[in-house]
Amino acid sequence: MGNRFQVKDRFADGAQYIDGQLRPGTSGRSHTVVDPATGDEVLTYELASTADVDEAVAAAKRAFPGWSGATPGERSDALHRLAAVLAEQAEDFAHAESLQCGKPIKLSTEFDVPGTIDNTAFFAGAARHLQGQAAGEYSGDHTSYVRREAIGVVGSIAPWNYPLQMAAWKILPAIAAGNTIVLKPAELTPLTSLMFAQAAKDAGLPDGVINIVTGAGREAGEHLVGHPDVVMTSFTGSTAVGKRVAEIATATVKRLHLELGGKAPFLVFDDADLEAAAHGAVAASLINTGQDCTAATRAYVQRPLHDAFVARVAELMESVRLGDPFASTTDLGPLVSHAQRDRVAAFVDRARAYATVVTGGEVPAGDLAAGAYYRPTLIAGAAQDSEVVQSEIFGPVLVVLPFDTDDEGIALANDTPYGLAASAWSRDLYRANRATREIKAGCVWVNDHIPIISEMPHGGYKASGFGKDMSTYSFEEYTQVKHVMYDNTAVAEKDWHRTIFGDRP
Repeated sequence: MGNRFQVKDRFADGAQYIDGQLRPGTSGRSHTVVDPATGDEVLTYELASTADVDEAVAAAKRAFPGWSGATPGERSDALHRLAAVLAEQAEDFAHAESLQCGKPIKLSTEFDVPGTIDNTAFFAGAARHLQGQAAGEYSGDHTSYVRREAIGVVGSIAPWNYPLQMAAWKILPAIAAGNTIVLKPAELTPLTSLMFAQAAKDAGLPDGVINIVTGAGREAGEHLVGHPDVVMTSFTGSTAVGKRVAEIATATVKRLHLELGGKAPFLVFDDADLEAAAHGAVAASLINTGQDCTAATRAYVQRPLHDAFVARVAELMESVRLGDPFASTTDLGPLVSHAQRDRVAAFVDRARAYATVVTGGEVPAGDLAAGAYYRPTLIAGAAQDSEVVQSEIFGPVLVVLPFDTDDEGIALANDTPYGLAASAWSRDLYRANRATREIKAGCVWVNDHIPIISEMPHGGYKASGFGKDMSTYSFEEYTQVKHVMYDNTAVAEKDWHRTIFGDRP
């Protein structure tokens, strides 16, 4: 296996980042970050208690007046400095991300880290653009305008599949708008969230603006969401946990943003470029070992292309190279944990009773046996209402189903509880355009699947949640809209008063 990023010395003071300092948790329980490629210990740390959450929220609350009172230009400058610090430390971030997640170093180096730097630069610009309706005399007697103000302390929870990017997606729009934040990363993968907060301090952001509490969801997470001084919660994770977050948040009337599960359809019409669609399906289903809520999971292929598509995707999947995440030639790393690998394998094993595993469907032997690896898997012949079609597997598994008419294909694409992302593959502009209108998802790609950009929003329909990450749409969610109205008449007894008391002359 390749060289490993050393983290024990860096986090010797603990894995909680509160008011600008690393410190240990006080729950009395520890957690071990494990390298999923080898099963080796990376870091054992003390988990956060509810008291640690209270201290982090208090630090964020203290920092809020100063940070929200800074000018947009000052916050923008701070985020530009942060982008520069992240760029300087890019190699460390990439290595730490691959170490804790098992993702191939080429993915960390070419996707996760540069994407985070770009997001930081984007929100540095967005900080200067608080948009509102133009001032005007809409009533005739008054001048109205809209202020966008910071809302306060944000308490957010990020998942384990893209720890660095998800931390950035939570932190950046919040602080660009003048809020302060307490972020709880997943216990499995806290390293790069902590490093991000440290980088912010290196860039000169005030202590308390960004705080990280690393604890269990049922203790630290639920306490953070329900905290009376937290005014907004942003959560990315499973739909089941999202429902619990919503229950807690609504009890205290918090603003809520949920980015939940997905089961993205990959809709291939019979005039599509078969080679492009096959390559796209393999890349889109295997990115991050399939642990991506927008990954292609259900390929619906119009019947004239179905068999050729299955054969070509199987051939391409069999060429994918599993191996050491730190080797430049590795295409597919392990899943994030052995528990996650076993969960994925169980889905595939149950599917054997009603579908055909065309390729994959096994744990590799030999040098990779100690890691949480699973071979790229293609399943055909499953029914639309089967588990592998309807449930989020979150692994390197693609299911292919045929369809006949365009109406049927679009109906099947919409036939799950989820609506986060989708793609349509066709050379026909009108056909593709119809799919973009009628597929119920927050993002629909045409002749591609997966690319994201900082300027465009990311978020879902239906059970995939609501609200947006990235883009100015995300930025606006972290602001409070205030209508300000000035009287222009200087008249003491206004005509409308007569509707309340007195008579008209």
